[in-house]
This record gives sequence, C-alpha cells and structure tokens, in this order.
Amino acid sequence: MTSLASKVFGRVERVCRHLPVFLNTFLVFSITGEVSYLVLVEADQQKTEWSGLWKAVHLLAQYFMLGNICWNALLFLQTSPSIKGVFLGGDGMGQGWRYCYTCETHTPPRCSHCYDCKVCVLRRDHHCVFFGQCVGFRNYRYFLSCLLFMWSGLLYATLMNAEVFIVILKEGVTLHSVMLLLIPWIMLVSVLLLSLLSPGQVSPGAFAFAFIADTCVVGFLLVSAFFFFHIILMFRGQTTREWYSTRRPYNLGVLGNLRHCLGVRWYLCWLCPLIPSPLPGDGIHFQLTGSLEPSR
Repeated sequence: MTSLASKVFGRVERVCRHLPVFLNTFLVFSITGEVSYLVLVEADQQKTEWSGLWKAVHLLAQYFMLGNICWNALLFLQTSPSIKGVFLGGDGMGQGWRYCYTCETHTPPRCSHCYDCKVCVLRRDHHCVFFGQCVGFRNYRYFLSCLLFMWSGLLYATLMNAEVFIVILKEGVTLHSVMLLLIPWIMLVSVLLLSLLSPGQVSPGAFAFAFIADTCVVGFLLVSAFFFFHIILMFRGQTTREWYSTRRPYNLGVLGNLRHCLGVRWYLCWLCPLIPSPLPGDGIHFQLTGSLEPSR
C-alpha cells in the first residue's frame, strides 16, 4: 500500500511540475491565434491598397515573437544550469566556497542548492515555477530573451485588443471595470452569469475574445514586473538572491554585466536564440570588484 501511494504521489508530482509549462504553452498559442484572427478580419474589412501589406507585416511580427518565445523556452529547458558534469575541484577553492551536505560537494560562490531540482545550480538566480527549472549561469540568456519577447508579444496583443477594453471602460472607471481588466476570472464569471440570465446575448466566440483580451492585460502586467526587475538586476550585476544586499561585489559595470549574463555578442543574441554568444566565465570563478564580507 505504501509503495502504491508513493508511486501515485510521484506521478502527481511530475504532472504538477509540468502543468505550468503546458498552461503557458496553451495561453501563448491561444493569444497568438486570437490576435492573428483579429489581424486577418481587420485587414479584410478595411479593403484598402495597404491591407495586404498591413496583414503581412503584422503576421510576420507575431510569428517572429512566437518563434523566439518557443525557441528560447526550449533552449532554456534543455540547458542545465546545475553542477552536474562540472569539475569543481582543483586549486580554485577559496573565499565564498561552501559545502553542500545534500550534494556532498564543495560549491563555488553564488552557487546554491535547489530543493525542487534536487541539485546545486551555478550562479543560481531562482527556481522558475512557470518552466519548472532553475535559472542559472548557463540558461539565463534564454530566460531573459523569453521574457523580452513575452513582454513585447503581450504588449502587442493588448494593443490589438484595445476595442474590447474600450467597451469595458464605457461604463466609466469603476471598481467593476478595473476588476474586469485586471482579473480575467471575474470576466469569466460575469460572462457566464450574463449568458445564463440572457441566453443568446453572449456567444462563445465573444466570450473567448473577452477572456483572452483580459488575460493579455494581466499577463502583460506580471511579465512587465518580472522583466524589468531582471533588467535592473542584470545592470547591477546581481541575482534575485542578492538583490536585497547593498553590496555589489560582482558588479562589472553595465557593459561588463551584459557580457557576463548574455555573452560576448550581447548586442545581437536577443534577436535570435541561435546566434552564438559564448559566456566569458565558467560560472565557478567570478571577478570581484568589492568585498564579500559585510561592512562593519
């Protein structure tokens, strides 16, 4: 009985671990499909000499962003940030090194153990619940690029759905209208109640458009917070685990920090995840510009 329960629990745990990835994938493709429909319908309704070009430019921009989101996410998941397969011994042990009793090995500075991944991660930033993997030294570039294109894609989708928001705000800036814009599940309940009280007035298509448009607003606000927070951290030469500290011993200046996080081709690598951009370090040894000890 205990063995059966442990197997069931293990399977449920694996499903729950991958559930956010499937949910994010579903939302990304749903939003892309909805915006593509808006572009095609809008272009057909306008019937101008520019409608074909307008449609082509918008579709190209959409699928460029979608391709970058998917490819960066795939490379992020395939690139292990852990210490597995990394030689940590030698003459380099010194200030900042610690011993991990779980992994039973010495770990370099900025490395810490993740109890979700069950391994130590080089230059660990945080464990991303949306991807089910840690953000670390080797996959930080793909994580940040994915955030960039998710942010730009959600901004684009929000602007394309502006007509939906105008309809919602026609009643004025009230608590109800603000909550409809910020919490899609209130929109879900509101539309379902309206469809029950007034059958035929709310079509499934209208409900889907309203819900996806509302999701774009919430997603844009959340991704904006994450994206700009990590931009600030990158410029400061810090990780999420170090942001509360007033000391910045690893701050190499803005350009140095960009190179350290995104690689030697930091100015190009965000355009496409396939552009090679080797990282200047190894995730084990870091150039110090200040003391690791707190000031007294």
